[in-house]
Amino acid sequence: MTSFVGRDEDIGALLGDLDRARLVTLLGPGGAGKTRLSQEAAERGADRWPDGVWVAELAPVADPDAVPEAVLTALGARETVLRGAGAEELRAAEPRGNDPLVRLAEHCGSRRLLLLLDNCEHVVGAAARLAHHLLERCPGLTVLATSREPLAVGGEVVRPVEPLPAPAALRLLGERGAAARPGFATGSDPEACAEICRRLDGLPLAIELAAARLRVLTPRQIADRLDDRFRLLTGGSRTVLPRQQTLRAVVDWSWDLLDGPERAVLRRLAVFSGGCALDAAEAVCAAPNTLDLLGSLVDKSLVVASPGDDGEMRYRLLETVAEYAAERLDEAAERPATERRHLVHYRELARTTDPLLRGAGQRAALARLQREYGNLRAALRRAVAARDEQESLCLVLSLAWYWQMRDLRSDARQWSEAAAALGPDPFAPPVAPVPPIAERCTDAPPPMGRELLTEARRQVRLVQMVNMDHEQGAWATTGRALLERAARAYRPGLPQGCRMPGFLWILAVLLSGDGSRLHALLDSTVDTARALGYDWDLAHALQWRANVLANRSSLAAEACRDADEALEIFLRLGDSWGAAEALAARGEARENRGESAGAAADYQAAVGHAERLAAQAQVLLLRTRYAAVLPELGRAEESEAILRDVLATGRGAGREAGPAARLHLSVHLGRTGRTAEARELLGALREEFGTPTLSLFDGFTLGCLAWLDTLEGRHAEALDLAARALRRSREPLTMMVAPQMAAGHLVTAARALAGLGGGRARTAAVLLGAHPGLLPRGHVASSMERDALAAAEAAARAVLGGAAFDAAYAEGGGLGFDEAAALLEGA
Repeated sequence: MTSFVGRDEDIGALLGDLDRARLVTLLGPGGAGKTRLSQEAAERGADRWPDGVWVAELAPVADPDAVPEAVLTALGARETVLRGAGAEELRAAEPRGNDPLVRLAEHCGSRRLLLLLDNCEHVVGAAARLAHHLLERCPGLTVLATSREPLAVGGEVVRPVEPLPAPAALRLLGERGAAARPGFATGSDPEACAEICRRLDGLPLAIELAAARLRVLTPRQIADRLDDRFRLLTGGSRTVLPRQQTLRAVVDWSWDLLDGPERAVLRRLAVFSGGCALDAAEAVCAAPNTLDLLGSLVDKSLVVASPGDDGEMRYRLLETVAEYAAERLDEAAERPATERRHLVHYRELARTTDPLLRGAGQRAALARLQREYGNLRAALRRAVAARDEQESLCLVLSLAWYWQMRDLRSDARQWSEAAAALGPDPFAPPVAPVPPIAERCTDAPPPMGRELLTEARRQVRLVQMVNMDHEQGAWATTGRALLERAARAYRPGLPQGCRMPGFLWILAVLLSGDGSRLHALLDSTVDTARALGYDWDLAHALQWRANVLANRSSLAAEACRDADEALEIFLRLGDSWGAAEALAARGEARENRGESAGAAADYQAAVGHAERLAAQAQVLLLRTRYAAVLPELGRAEESEAILRDVLATGRGAGREAGPAARLHLSVHLGRTGRTAEARELLGALREEFGTPTLSLFDGFTLGCLAWLDTLEGRHAEALDLAARALRRSREPLTMMVAPQMAAGHLVTAARALAGLGGGRARTAAVLLGAHPGLLPRGHVASSMERDALAAAEAAARAVLGGAAFDAAYAEGGGLGFDEAAALLEGA
């Protein structure tokens, strides 16, 4: 009556099994389509068995002792034969006896037939004995069984019936949906249809039940109601067995076959998210023989077991089974205790794995946290929902470095904010000085003592603070207030100030733009970490100091020395992530000294380290920095290709690489005459980030747009944008991180003034005369800066003539930023 969708390969494989073995069992969860697959395969391969294909439906058989009689009845009933000898002929030839097993063996005898034992799971022992008895005595017999657990008979070949893959599941939903509501097509709402198929685990019966609902609901309405799937999916065909008419009945059938210990483990598995390893199942399910019970549940197709990327088996529930098990967990009143065991297990996993992120076990530690991230998030949700401050703090601080390494800023912000809200604000006025604490907040499981708890509260707010940079409104208010108080509370020389996340208080000083204090604090942190013997923390502080020093060409040699020492320590410890960061810091220092080839080599080596960790966000950012230096080596086309690849492959992979790649690519496009595309890139970037609060970002993008305007002859617009960019670039943080930016914006403004002509050209020459003195000491200009300066000077000279230009240029010598800015504002 209905088409058979998505199992052609399975049919071929099953027929191959039946050619090689005399007992094959199709194994799978309820609703996977085992019965339909067995019948389709038997029909297509019926010519292999000249004496027929016979179906014995065992679902109605309640008494295991009645199985042989039920099979005997099936072999003599005309309606159950798919193809082969007539029922009357078989009945006539059938010997008479009292033992149905004997009668079956005598009847099958030397006949070549296929016996299909359908739905064996509730009488699996009796079905196994029958199959074994017949196969020993009937050489021409082949048995095909369908069951939710194996028959466990010698020579049995078990073929799992997997859920439908996504394309086949969608096709099934489309076909059955069109039958329920003519004209329906999955293309009408592909996202909702895909969600239905995914959340129903690709199980054909569940998808067919969902399709029946399309008579009265849209795909989106069905998808949105799948949290209540057992009430929703009740409209099965009246012609099928009662246990297949509703989704609940399908799972009830399996549940009723379990014993008490099996039911306890199954319902407790519902608290996991994304599956679990054996040690977690043992800790959370709290059964004395968890391994054996898991094995039994796997055999009964209620638990899916598959090898993980660490070589260990992982256990998970299909979503439908998980929903059912969760209901049973609540009925048993076991949820609080089970969730508590889950929370403790995964808090300990996070706490003990965190230190491994800083050494030779880094790659395995990252993989472990990534593999268990669903469970870690579930533990966080439960800790916060229970208002368990200590557990929440321990989890957040244990995951803070993982979030940093994987660029999971939104998660870091969400959970640090939630954990911080559970306790008092340790930075609330009056701000008290922080005492020295050598112990890490996560060195031991909770509970923490009073001083350590207060430090944990401080540190979780530091994590919150540094991850607020994309919440522009929040940063302008809450973030800045927190920053100022944290910078006052901490002081140099504190042991916890050398270590992550306590080290983040130094970022509070960085974000405040107090350059002189920042340098002093970094010096002190390096000295403290060295004195205390904190190797990794020393390397981290050196790498940070190298990054800060690299911003100025005059300090680039010192930056290289720090980066070299940091690199040596990171490599000795086996920390590839740290090695990549140290190489990037050295590359930046070399780039700012004009050593472009050395910088490119460092960036490329850094990419290699990051790739070994599959740190995608870090890889993309480092590739962007590598691409940015290539034009200085005459490799502009290669640079463009890399930047475009970063943008194409890096969507959603990080918040730094994309903006940086767009900025660098827009500069390249402008230099090669493709100003429209460059402007489109910058416009999309500013639209994505909204109205930026961070002056560094705003200064870069406004300056680029102004420069593009000069290339297009839009000098009035360019002048306005350049003036705005100059104001942003003179804010303390930007002056510290990009000290050359403001002088560059003056050059763009000068080009615009020269283009406007008249007396403004003279102002352009004065600004150009001020430019050299406003650059940081020792600054080495890039080719882009040199080209822009040459274009501005040429434009001003063309308007003024050589003598007038030289006089105005000389007049600008010695002007400070305030004077130059005032001159620009008055132009």
